[in-house]
Amino acid sequence: MNIIVLPQRGLYRLFFHDGRRVTAIGTVELTKTGKGYRPKQYQVKYFGTRHQKKTPTKELVVNLRESEVRLAVRDTAFESFLADLQIPFGIVDACRMCFIEDRVTPLKKKNAILYGKEHICEDCARRELRRELGYVGGMGSLSYGHLEHLLDLYRDLDRVLGMVQPDRVDTGTTLFDLIEAHPVQETSKLVDLPLPEVFIRAAGVESLMPAQQLSVDAGLLEGRDLLVVAATASGKTFIGEMAGIKRMLEGRGQVLFLVPLVALANQKYQRFRERYGDFARVSLHIGVSRLNLPETRIAADRDLRASIVVATYEGIDHAIRCGKRLGRIGTVVIDEVQMLEDEERGHRLDGLISRLKYITPEAQYLYLSATIGLPGLLAKKLNAALVRYNERPVPLERHLIFLEKKQKIPTIKKLTTEEFRKRSSRGFRGQTIVFTNARARCHVIADALGPSAAPYHAGLTAKERRDVEDRFLKGKLAVVVTTAALAAGVDFPASQVIFDSLAMGINWLSVQEFSQMMGRAGRPDFHDLGKVVVLAEPGGSYRRDDRHTEEEVAIMLLKGEMEEVAPVYDAEASSEELVANAIVCHGNLEDIRRMEETMVGEVEPVMPLLLEQRLVKKAGTRIEISELARVMAEHFIGIERLTIIRSLIGKVSEPLDIVAELECSEEGETAPKESAGKKEFGTKQRSRRR
Repeated sequence: MNIIVLPQRGLYRLFFHDGRRVTAIGTVELTKTGKGYRPKQYQVKYFGTRHQKKTPTKELVVNLRESEVRLAVRDTAFESFLADLQIPFGIVDACRMCFIEDRVTPLKKKNAILYGKEHICEDCARRELRRELGYVGGMGSLSYGHLEHLLDLYRDLDRVLGMVQPDRVDTGTTLFDLIEAHPVQETSKLVDLPLPEVFIRAAGVESLMPAQQLSVDAGLLEGRDLLVVAATASGKTFIGEMAGIKRMLEGRGQVLFLVPLVALANQKYQRFRERYGDFARVSLHIGVSRLNLPETRIAADRDLRASIVVATYEGIDHAIRCGKRLGRIGTVVIDEVQMLEDEERGHRLDGLISRLKYITPEAQYLYLSATIGLPGLLAKKLNAALVRYNERPVPLERHLIFLEKKQKIPTIKKLTTEEFRKRSSRGFRGQTIVFTNARARCHVIADALGPSAAPYHAGLTAKERRDVEDRFLKGKLAVVVTTAALAAGVDFPASQVIFDSLAMGINWLSVQEFSQMMGRAGRPDFHDLGKVVVLAEPGGSYRRDDRHTEEEVAIMLLKGEMEEVAPVYDAEASSEELVANAIVCHGNLEDIRRMEETMVGEVEPVMPLLLEQRLVKKAGTRIEISELARVMAEHFIGIERLTIIRSLIGKVSEPLDIVAELECSEEGETAPKESAGKKEFGTKQRSRRR
């Protein structure tokens, strides 16, 4: 039998423990006499009984002599009492909170959790954690599990609780994980590669980065098609430049560099003109704004036959769908190829790639992405070799903080202010990109942060966006607050990324979207460390039918794995791509079939529907495209939307009313998710996933 003695304000509690459980609890007082300390008022309550029983003090002495005695706390009076009776004793470190509930749990290194200045047992720490989280409200089971995992990992309850509703943000307690930087490795110098001298002089690059070296080793300069998956700021753009301009200077054809965003196209266009404008003609091909405003008039060469053509996906696809002839293309670079997974634009990029392969089968195709699901399978579908570089050029800290929505802006202000005060070893100040779920929220946050912050989204004019870009690049802005507009690659050298929301519109981010945004933190030529901070609202959601709360989504995104790029296109998307393909191959049925087979996604058999609607008609081994079908292709709409438009013509007098009806007809479009950037043609399409 063990007796554990716990001093409590002049009273002593005795826990009789048989090695498995407490069998009885006694209380006793000590009084000081001329012969030393002696017991009085000894009472015992045995397990299974309701009340304490007054017991002779002689029985206490017998119990103490027959047991191993341990003191939970050093106590001079009780130690003197035991010494007078010549009863040996020891000191035991036990959980104080267990004593309150009449339990005894000795603490050892493997089961002790730090709480304040003391240690408690794991069970009590978990109960205390759940009690504290109960005050937060709305937290899901996945979040409880994550925090309990952190409790096991850190063995510090205060540190874990510091992630939930922190009174003061302490990044020392909120670290989720650290992604280490890659070790420096030796790579080739540009002068040692089979590249034209004029390119080497203009490039301004001395040695390759690791992802570039891997691409060269995989056959980049021998014309091999590659899918390059590498972290942001690992030099993917220059991979396209090396291959494309080499082939262009060798007379193998022009470079077609395709990007998803107008802002990104403008950046690439300016960069290529500055670098290569002395020996190559660079043009820009993007959608033409319908608004004749100064900021929408683009002063750029728009010739499709220039040596280097920078274009948006829709910009070049519109030219193809309208029957315009491209020059002789030697290299096609598809930047941000993960857009294949985009529900709205994925089928169009997929169709564009298949049409380009039909038009320019001899070109070298380079697909670039920072994040994409199961890249090996996608490389096989694209008939390209995979180059994968998982390491980051700079280390990345990822932090997770649980807090109420009203606490987010003050927390963002503190984090961004602290970051802007820092300077890297290269002399650059710490700047932040804040991602949120809506344009209006961008302005709310930016206004709250003050003049050092600015909103940035597709709803701003081109002039306003360029002004924000320029001020950020010059270090005049501490913070840019955006939706998805920066996620797809606009070049902002931010050291810190903060997620005010994990949704875009009313839809949760995918793991791929999250990874893409997260990758904006930390640039090798600017920063020593990148930092990502996720602010997750316990119980937060943006739709009534959400299965998970925001803090659960945060954990899934931080731990998640991306799915295979395997879309299945519905009749709307499939019919749009079919008529576009038919225009390119002049209605040849065999060529249409071949183009559909080269697509990554799976199209529906919509030919019978198009024939039934008299949008096309068969003529032997070909089909003839009606004028209405050409309208479908040129305006990026499919058969479902065309049917709606035809039904409204004659009923609705104003064209804008037709547009409004089309928007209202979109399934579940009460608050549509903003696409990753400004779209130039078409509207939201629906697709299914395998």
